Amino acid sequence: MFRLTEYMHQLIAPTPVRQRRPGPVKPVVIWNLTRRCNLKCRHCYTVSADVDFPGELSHEQAMETLEDLGRFKVPAIILSGGEPLDRFDFFDIAMRARQMVPMLALSTNGTRIHGETADRIADVGFSYVGISLDGIGATNDWFRGVEGAFADALRGVRACKARGIKVGLRFCLTEGTQHHLPNLLQLCDDEGVDKFYLSHLVYAGRGDKNRGEDAAHLRTRHAMDLLLDRAWVAAAEDMPLDIVTGNNDADAGYFLDWVRRNFDAAKVAHIRAHLAAWGGNSSGLGVANIDNLGRVHPDTYWSDYTVGNVKTAPFSQLWTGDDPMLALLRTRPRPLKGRCGACTLKDVCGGNTRIRALQLTGDPWAEDPACYLSDAEIGVTGSDRLTVTPFRGKKHDPAHQFF
Repeated sequence: MFRLTEYMHQLIAPTPVRQRRPGPVKPVVIWNLTRRCNLKCRHCYTVSADVDFPGELSHEQAMETLEDLGRFKVPAIILSGGEPLDRFDFFDIAMRARQMVPMLALSTNGTRIHGETADRIADVGFSYVGISLDGIGATNDWFRGVEGAFADALRGVRACKARGIKVGLRFCLTEGTQHHLPNLLQLCDDEGVDKFYLSHLVYAGRGDKNRGEDAAHLRTRHAMDLLLDRAWVAAAEDMPLDIVTGNNDADAGYFLDWVRRNFDAAKVAHIRAHLAAWGGNSSGLGVANIDNLGRVHPDTYWSDYTVGNVKTAPFSQLWTGDDPMLALLRTRPRPLKGRCGACTLKDVCGGNTRIRALQLTGDPWAEDPACYLSDAEIGVTGSDRLTVTPFRGKKHDPAHQFF
């Protein structure tokens, strides 16, 4: 996750660069509690549906996993789905998780947050509730596959705000939704939303099937320009909206170029040092995923690669074992190829989102096709092209060879 507002504040009130502690990083765990969901989102990376899925963790298995995460001292757990509120023992898990970790978040479509359910969410004491929208009104309902989804999600936002819960909007940028970005930012202001999260499309689940809707690179740049302007105004005028982006770590490089064009060399060096300390993409290092069946993945989009299963081994043991893919993902610099391998911003973006390269080429170390920076911006000489052409054809699907 690229914390745009946080880095904007570094331009106004600089702080020392945080140094990484030695030893393995304890990850933020995104836990897909269930695949059951009442919506039918076109970009759903878990291909969820409103049915029971066999093999999901039992109550006992889920609670044992939670205890292990607590003993392992993970810094944060994000409860996700499917729609996590559709899990039969959701509040048992959430109440115990609140006691175990410093930060507990809920990632939800928001449509079920009202009345008693909203009261119980407030009782848990979530650090943050993220509610997903894909535009205003009918556009959101079309992407989410259910009429009335927008109105129900907005009701959920208001229910959270009425109970003093920190709430954010999550928005996936695609060709069909990008024109709603200004209106969603305005909605945040109108409703007193605390955080806005722009997610770039990842080619996984139904997001892979619908990759033709991935926003073209120039539109992505336009969206980032809007966010940069809004985030700078918010930081300079001490406005409350926190803006973050996810799933395209090229955003950090684009921000660094914005700083270079608007501030002096000392500010540029300071921001670059902070971005390098962050390191960009954190799949397999600072981010982990447990899916609804208990399988552990490098992040939520790597469903085809499994480290192990919490049904048979504790998460802490799996994460600190000798898995070869985790070892490669934790290597800095990673063994990147193509434009990503030649890029001078590898220390800033970490090679971006590897799963997109894997889905298109069968090679997780190939260049990320969603990098929207020009060759000049990433320090690759000999070409004036903007970047690679967005993929529009059929998925390349060889027998994957990871190593």
